[in-house]
Amino acid sequence: MSDLAVDIQRATDVSDLPADSELEHWAAHAWQSDESSEVTLRIVDREESAQLNSLYRHKTGPTNVLSFPFEAPAGITVPLAGDLVVCAPVVEDEAREQGKTLRAHWAHMVIHGMLHLQGYDHLADDEAELMEALEIGLLKDLGFGNPYESEETEKDS
Repeated sequence: MSDLAVDIQRATDVSDLPADSELEHWAAHAWQSDESSEVTLRIVDREESAQLNSLYRHKTGPTNVLSFPFEAPAGITVPLAGDLVVCAPVVEDEAREQGKTLRAHWAHMVIHGMLHLQGYDHLADDEAELMEALEIGLLKDLGFGNPYESEETEKDS
């Protein structure tokens, strides 16, 4: 794996956020390419997330993570992976609702977003299985449990 530069922007009033070093480590761990690149990781509040979600996905309300892969114009080669936008209050709410630690859910959201930047998706079942397997493996490497286990357990009860 090659180097990944992570530009972190904090545009939120939420104070209980992972350290820059953790965010950088999680993003770099999820970077699957042999080429060096750069990503911007912007941490936002509900309002900005909702605006971006509406503008780019035509969906109402904030969401946990949005991924914007960089698409260079023809003939231009710039080592940019793209942008991740993570909504801190949504991540907090989801961690609490899903019975996960906040740190584990942050790691999951960063890895999930980084995989999206690299072309992974979960729209079709086979794509979802591949992406989830990658997430589980990457998180396990970092010492975190399966992020989908508690959700499955809750659905079964």
